[in-house]
Amino acid sequence: MQSGSHNGNSGDTRLAELARRQHGVVSTAQLRRPGYSKHTIHDRAAAGRLHRIHRGVYAVGHTNLAIRGRWMAAVLACGPGALLSHRDAAALQDLRTIASGLIHVAAPSRHTIPGIRCHYVRRQHPEDGVLVDGIPVTSVSRTLLDLAEIELPRKLRTALEQAQRLRTLDIRALDTVIARHPGRRGVKPLREAIAALSDEPLWRQSELEEDFLELVLRAGFPLPRTNVYVEGELVDAVWPERNLVVELDGWNFHRTKGSFEEDRRRDSKLAVRHWRVVRFTYNRLRYEPAGVVVELSELLRDGPGRRARSGQ
Repeated sequence: MQSGSHNGNSGDTRLAELARRQHGVVSTAQLRRPGYSKHTIHDRAAAGRLHRIHRGVYAVGHTNLAIRGRWMAAVLACGPGALLSHRDAAALQDLRTIASGLIHVAAPSRHTIPGIRCHYVRRQHPEDGVLVDGIPVTSVSRTLLDLAEIELPRKLRTALEQAQRLRTLDIRALDTVIARHPGRRGVKPLREAIAALSDEPLWRQSELEEDFLELVLRAGFPLPRTNVYVEGELVDAVWPERNLVVELDGWNFHRTKGSFEEDRRRDSKLAVRHWRVVRFTYNRLRYEPAGVVVELSELLRDGPGRRARSGQ
């Protein structure tokens, strides 16, 4: 097409909107979609309306890019299927501070680009990539596996603990990622770091607990702390600010007289120390979820009679 035939207000408007969504940067392939020819792109660049960041990647209007613009530019420069990765993925996902130096990108094709460390990945699994603020990036679990290959154990543990605090750590997803990449050097240090976690671990030890947390999320309740110690006793879920402990009873785990007696001893100990303890069974969670939601709503609404000692 001729230069400028569709590159007036309509094309520029679409370009501006695209640049806004992508933190100020666009690729040559994306520029061609609004109808920009090579000649038009050259003219826009000569006029200072497009600024080359990498080969085939331009900043729109100015070169004063924030870090997310530079991350997006690096991903675009590495082509289709590329994902921000390693330390930069961790920074985007708030697992660590922003790193200096080269920007890390995982891509299904090899590239040597100034300012970018491109990690060649022959085949990206669809679940290994997500979008965060419009930027294609490795999932939290895949990011942690990548970090395990380049970070010191202390820094890897810090990233895991931060994921816990943000509630983005999913042990099941980590296990799945590890199973997909059994030969990776990061598998062993990542497993060791997971085993060393002790501060508010979100271990979900049974299908019953998974069902309970899903019910809590669907109901819009605040998430409890799970599998933590209260007064020296390991409990399934707790809302400390409401002095509320929830225990989940499955027949496979509570079918002996000893288990029954131990549960009552623990309940009594917690009650003496002013914790409210409620138990929900497998059958109630599966077949009476509405009733569980009603009871839980009342329990979370009612304030504690007396603030319990944390004991955690």
